[in-house]
Amino acid sequence: MHFENYIGIDWSGDKNNFQKGISVSLCKNGIDTPKIIKPLEKYWSRYNLINWLNNVLVKEKSLVGFDFAFSYPFYDYFSYFPGIKDSPTNVKSLWSMINMINQEKENLYGGEIWNQRPYCYFYNAPKSKGKLYISRRRVTEIHAKNKIYSPSPTFNCVGPGAVGTGSLAGMRILNLFNKQVNIWPFDNYKISNKSVFVEIFPTYYFRLSSVKPEKNVGYTIKNINKSLSFFNSKPLDKNQVIAGPDQDDADAIISCAALRFFSSEKHIWNVSNMSKKEGWIFGV
Repeated sequence: MHFENYIGIDWSGDKNNFQKGISVSLCKNGIDTPKIIKPLEKYWSRYNLINWLNNVLVKEKSLVGFDFAFSYPFYDYFSYFPGIKDSPTNVKSLWSMINMINQEKENLYGGEIWNQRPYCYFYNAPKSKGKLYISRRRVTEIHAKNKIYSPSPTFNCVGPGAVGTGSLAGMRILNLFNKQVNIWPFDNYKISNKSVFVEIFPTYYFRLSSVKPEKNVGYTIKNINKSLSFFNSKPLDKNQVIAGPDQDDADAIISCAALRFFSSEKHIWNVSNMSKKEGWIFGV
């Protein structure tokens, strides 16, 4: 697989007009250090990010990683929403349903589903915990946990490590780009010259390279560079500022390097057939 760009996106599902937690990093082929892409305004919004991505994708084939769950667990109960007659049966109908429920919400926000029966019962949402919420795991998350580290359950939308709110907004962006790009591992990414979207998990990449955030400090330039070295990338400059409310730049940078590193490994692309329903974290 040959790409012109490798783009790591630390995502955010918050309700505001601008997302302080979105960070974007880009690198080319080779070993040069990933660079942070700054938004035109002070912070990214999801719509501004879409516009920027569109401009990149029409010019160059890119491998783009997003830090949110591309799907929900399916194989634990053989359903995304067990017991619901109209529960989607494949991932693209899931994205379409999430988008339809939230169509009145601006900036691709996804939280309207928490008000929509019967789907609201499955979420641990900010205002209430659904009566059917349980800590379900996708197959890729079980693999990640058994090997190194697992993300939060996809239906959890509460707490600093929760992936649920971001995934709702994320599924709306996947629905938007569905025809324009190949979304791995659901589409046959080998047969066209389209760009490819993949799911990423920055913490997994740091842990894979034996790097953990330091207590009360987070990721230092020294340990980010240790991780970059693992992924065959040149280091950051010692004066590099790592911005974002949760050091989001660090997550974008390491994901960008990991995308470039893993993309040439054939076995990384060949994952369980269960991924066609549930998705897969790139690199796991």
